[in-house]
Parts: sequence; C-alpha cells; structure tokens
Amino acid sequence: MKTRIPISLTGTGTYLPAEVLSNSYFADKLETTDEWIVTRTGIRQRHRASPEESTSTMASKAATTAIENAGLQPQDIDAVICATATGDHPFPATAAYMHAELGMQSTPAFDISAACAGFLYGCCVASGFIGAGMYRRVLVAGAETLSRYADPTDRTTVVIFGDGAGAAVLEAADGESENDPAVLYFEMGCDGTRANHIVVPAGGARMPTTETTVAERLQFLRMKGREVSNFAVIKMQELIDEALRATGLSADDLAMVIPHQSNLRIIESVREKLGLSRDKIAVNIDRCGNTSAASIPMALDEARRSGRLKKGDLVLMVGIGAGITWSTMLIRL
Repeated sequence: MKTRIPISLTGTGTYLPAEVLSNSYFADKLETTDEWIVTRTGIRQRHRASPEESTSTMASKAATTAIENAGLQPQDIDAVICATATGDHPFPATAAYMHAELGMQSTPAFDISAACAGFLYGCCVASGFIGAGMYRRVLVAGAETLSRYADPTDRTTVVIFGDGAGAAVLEAADGESENDPAVLYFEMGCDGTRANHIVVPAGGARMPTTETTVAERLQFLRMKGREVSNFAVIKMQELIDEALRATGLSADDLAMVIPHQSNLRIIESVREKLGLSRDKIAVNIDRCGNTSAASIPMALDEARRSGRLKKGDLVLMVGIGAGITWSTMLIRL
C-alpha cells in the first residue's frame, strides 16, 4: 500500500550469542561438508544461544541497544512489539518478558508470529499505530532461538538456522517535505494453503506433546525446502516490483535492499534481477545463518552503524516467512 507516514527510524540494535558454530561443527557430526553447506546456502557460520539465554533475553539486549541508539530511555517507548516464531513459552508473550527486563510500567507489549516476515509485520503494525496518532514511539524487535527447534539429526535444516536478535525504534516525525523521513509503502500478505511448508508439528493445541510425538521428533522444525525456495524466489521479486511500481521509483533510487536471510542464492537472484551492485543489498546469512525474524533488523542495524546507510536514503525491506507470510516496507531514513 502506497502511503506517506512521517516516521523516523531513530535507533537500531543487535544481539548475537557468543558461541559461534562453523560448518565444520556439523561436518564432524552429520553426513555433510563445508562445501555442501556453502554451495547450497551461502552459510559459513551461525551463533547459538547459551543455556542461560532465550528469545526474550536476546531481544531485550538488542532492544536496550536500539533505545540507547535513539537517545531514549525505556520509559519513553509507547509500545513494544516482539516478532518471533520461537517464543520463550506458548504463552505469555515473549514481549512481556522483554517488558519486565527493560523495566517498563504499563507500556503495551505483544508478540507477532510471521517468522522471517515477522519484523516487517511488526513495523507495519507500528506504522499504523504511529500514523493514527495512537503512539509516538514504538519498539519493534525480531528475535529467534531457532537452534532449539532445529532437528540436530537433519542436515537439511539444522545447518541453516542461527540464533540472535535485532530491534528498531520507530518514531513519529514532524517533517512534511518529500525528503523528510517517512514510511512510503508497506504490504503484508499470507497464503495459508502453504502453512505446512514450514512447521513445528507438535507442541501446540492441534498436536499436544506426547511420548509418541517426541519419539517421532515432531517437536522439531520441518520444512519443504524446495517448495519454499521456489515460492520465495518468485514472490520476493513480485513484492519488490510492486513496491517500486506503486511508489514510482526504480531500483537505482534505492540506497539498499534488505531481504530476509533465508538463502544466499535467493538473495543473489533478486540482486541480479534488480541490477544492483553487491554493496546495495544487505547480506549477513554467511556469518549468522538464517535468523528468521531477527535477520532484517540485524542487517539494518549493521548497515546503519557501518555508514552504508545515512539520513535521506531510501531502503526497501522484504521478507517471506512461515505461514506462508510476506511483507514489504519502503522507508526514507
């Protein structure tokens, strides 16, 4: 949807666990090699949360950094949204634990589950809140502890995923000129007929955990990799094309495209079709693996802190996640 909501991205933050697992870690345990993993995914390493860490603890640390980067205090935040598919518990919301960790009082806090598209789902919701005048400052975090949902015996999935968190502060802006900070376009969508393409079968209301489900390893993530990849390549390009068409912009106008980090081959395919140089597309999958909802905010934070993005730049973010869900956002910094 084309729009113009005066919003400024005032702060970002990242948290990655200290433990780093290289591809050799899996080559020693599974029938795989570094070459096999790199060739098919582009991943060389990923981070794994320690036993003392969880989705909420990582999200809280990324959020603290983002709030400080924005020059704010936790009490200045009007709402907290945590995007995650790997919450601390089925309920309450992981955002509630973040709320306590950040020392907030009555600030509303809730979760969004859209996997790789989750952070952008959260940003779309936050933009609606700010555009309606409901809140002035909204913290959106994307955090995942996917290492605890990946089957350690399945080389097709366990090598892909990593743990981490990213966060951003979106704040109402006062400027009205064309070059002032603003959200210029956002879109969300879902195709529920593909919901079982990426799923953790057991542990929910549809299939509660039992001795049988544990014996069959149904508490771990299952993914139809080829189907998901084929859909993502086509859908991601469609989403980008529609965002550019709706706003009357071209790929050359963009300072950067930040896609969800599912597979380097998918990212490279999108880059080539857009005719972008490598420095205009964000990549962290080689160092972090697929961190789902955390991948876009972490890449956004890295680009800001490295100086690759600056005030006035146009940034297009796009993600496709479990559900199958998707979201796009075009923002002027």
